[in-house]
Amino acid sequence: MSLTITIRLQHANNFLYTSTVHATSTIRKRRFHPKPIYYTPLVISNRKTKSWPSESPLMVKSCLIEADGGSLVDLVVPETKRASKIAEAEALPQVRLTRIDLEWVQVICEGWASPLKGFMKEGEYLQSLHFNCLRMEDGRFVNMSLPIVLAIDEEVKDRIIGASTTSVALLGPHDDLVAILSSIEIYKHNKEERIARTWGTTAPGLPYVEEVITTAGNWLIGGDLEVLKPIKYNDGLDNYRLSPKQLRDEFDRRQADAVFAFQLRNPVHNGHALLMNDTRTRLLEMGYKNPILLLHPLGGFTKADDVPLDVRMEQHSKVLEDGVLDPETTIVSIFPSPMHYAGPTEVQWHAKARINAGANFYIVGRDPAGMGHPTDKRDLYDPDHGKKVLSMAPGLEKLNILPFKVAAAIYPNLMRLK
Repeated sequence: MSLTITIRLQHANNFLYTSTVHATSTIRKRRFHPKPIYYTPLVISNRKTKSWPSESPLMVKSCLIEADGGSLVDLVVPETKRASKIAEAEALPQVRLTRIDLEWVQVICEGWASPLKGFMKEGEYLQSLHFNCLRMEDGRFVNMSLPIVLAIDEEVKDRIIGASTTSVALLGPHDDLVAILSSIEIYKHNKEERIARTWGTTAPGLPYVEEVITTAGNWLIGGDLEVLKPIKYNDGLDNYRLSPKQLRDEFDRRQADAVFAFQLRNPVHNGHALLMNDTRTRLLEMGYKNPILLLHPLGGFTKADDVPLDVRMEQHSKVLEDGVLDPETTIVSIFPSPMHYAGPTEVQWHAKARINAGANFYIVGRDPAGMGHPTDKRDLYDPDHGKKVLSMAPGLEKLNILPFKVAAAIYPNLMRLK
């Protein structure tokens, strides 16, 4: 499929900006040739950051929001222990991961779901499914609106039980050893209940359900993760996949005193650009000196008619390269989570993950994480419920929600497929 995207952006000074991206892409196999605008994985601009006056030679720490649970989870095995852990994994019963399972391994091991330290055991699963949050040992609650689970079938379950083991090795889609899952617990996968509580419907045609849950096994296996090495996809986009720790380090390097995050799963358009620039202006007017934008496109599973990730990232790079967004005050990074299209339930997960990355402001628009009803000609969720839920959700009290209020001119034919 040949894809041409034309993006037109109207600046406040009435200057009309047009960016056209051409790419040849397929849903399953894509190639991306990034422009050389980054010198290192953590420097998102080819211009040096301004020096801020300081009486101390030490780096000034930014005012970042605390990660859920008090500290970021990091489940990647240190390099000094990697060889022994690989040897341990080779002797264990094996569970094969799908590509989407692997995306969840990355989400967990990098700390996006902190304080979660592995695929959910039954107690964590039930709390997430029924309460949208987890109770920590000290009695505090953290938001966890989506169950993060690993499904297995009857044959794999019987093999694990027959081996009388408390640990299993996780194999990637290409048969490479990815992780060890220890202190395991196996429990029933009630698919209908999971679907009904997550999406509020069991109607046919839900993309994540059809891609992941319907074909999944009837059992779930939970446990503690030890990931043998950092997750890489070797698709030309790994330099954009910054972990929460890497993002926090970059916010510190830039001496951010506020971080505002914006997630999207389609190209930046006129309304997006106006919104992000206007948000920074508002934060400056509130007294912040150096607010930094985290432009954070979703990079995991998306439905077939969404714009492919490689095309989106090339367009995002062009937006920075051409100055529509300021590279000095913008970080573009990929959020590795798969997309559920579960509306107000899922948008809590999106917001919670950005807390762990250090954001203290989250921009939310109309019908976040929503989609059209799969069988009726209507929205699956009320377009206003996402932002209302975010303002009330337990565990998200420390995050400031910024509703999408920017009016933007509409241009026809912003995207065309040929």
